[in-house]
Amino acid sequence: MTRAQIRRTAGRTAAVVVAAAGVLLAGALPAGAAVSGTVQTAGDPLTVRRAPSTSATAVRTVANGTTVAIDCQTTGTSVAGPLGTTTLWDYVPALGGYLSDGYVKTGSDGRVAPDCGVGSGSAECSSGSCAGEGQFRASDAHFLVYDKEADGKSAVVAYWLAGGAGPFYAWNSGGSGTNTDRATGAGSGDWIYYKVCVADYSATPTLQNCSGGLTDYAA
Repeated sequence: MTRAQIRRTAGRTAAVVVAAAGVLLAGALPAGAAVSGTVQTAGDPLTVRRAPSTSATAVRTVANGTTVAIDCQTTGTSVAGPLGTTTLWDYVPALGGYLSDGYVKTGSDGRVAPDCGVGSGSAECSSGSCAGEGQFRASDAHFLVYDKEADGKSAVVAYWLAGGAGPFYAWNSGGSGTNTDRATGAGSGDWIYYKVCVADYSATPTLQNCSGGLTDYAA
């Protein structure tokens, strides 16, 4: 190969690398950068939920026209809103919960923020009646475990720590809207994988109505 051919080949390789990098950067979502959105309803306040589900506990409401800072997004219950039908939910830390993206106007019809589950304090809840709910608090690696119903079942978070140790269990058997605060033992920067279920209290419980799994990180 002549010097001219080497130069041409090197130039083509560099161009391909730069182009590929441009595609990756263009598609990347900036982690940790809150995205602004505006609540859009028919005029009524919008319900903020503890988890991305229409059956999850209502934390509060937010007025139509309110500007919110979206920390991350995740999929959940399908909702038909004024901006379309979507399974996308927006986590808004200042409101302590999730809003259906079908009611939040942003600069895009798709995802505008990173996936939830990276130190975001994201919550998941069980399927069915959603009687068990859990919220991971990244700041001190604790779970808040909620039990919404006095139904004879306990709410439980089953979790695994870095290295695959587990499952461990964080229980709440109180029912009727109570919550408990449980330490996990996760170290700073460690990942934790968990799902929220209901079960009869036991050292080796049979888990029921579990949520999808979620990976988070201790701060």
